[in-house]
Amino acid sequence: MHVIETTLPGVLVLEPRVFEDTRGFFFESYNQRVFQERTGLSPRFVQSNHSHSRKNVLRGLHYQIARPQAKLVRVVAGAVFDVAVDLRRSSSAFGRWTGTPLSAENRRLAWIPEGFAHGFLVLSDSADILYEISDYYAPQHERCVLWSDPEIGIEWPLTGDALLTAKDRAGVLLRDAETFA
Repeated sequence: MHVIETTLPGVLVLEPRVFEDTRGFFFESYNQRVFQERTGLSPRFVQSNHSHSRKNVLRGLHYQIARPQAKLVRVVAGAVFDVAVDLRRSSSAFGRWTGTPLSAENRRLAWIPEGFAHGFLVLSDSADILYEISDYYAPQHERCVLWSDPEIGIEWPLTGDALLTAKDRAGVLLRDAETFA
């Protein structure tokens, strides 16, 4: 596994070692020992999520305030633009974002640690995204920062109108959001 650091401390892009031949391919999407050797981290995953969305669906920017979640995200069909926003007030990167294309083709994974909001935009006709999560979903602690907050300034590669849920349309501005210490 090759580890690529992003512009945000702690957010990583991972490139697994892929074994490919005429039959197809094989790779380990997660191996705790290798992950720990390469990153120094040893997450414990308690939940796996699968999301299917169509083109221009934008989900996010989601996080849990009292029960923060780290996420290991990968795309198994299609392509997305995956985004993390630093919500740690003590961080020199507070309020900054990083984005990376994840796709079934590039087989990259994104590591989003606790203290970050997460979202993605579907770039292909549809996409299937798998997440390994470090803490259980707790709806009473779920929060949403507005995906289009001009203070954050995410450069979403939209090719039409974003398809949003009511919850995502009602996200709050960063200046009004509950954040981490």
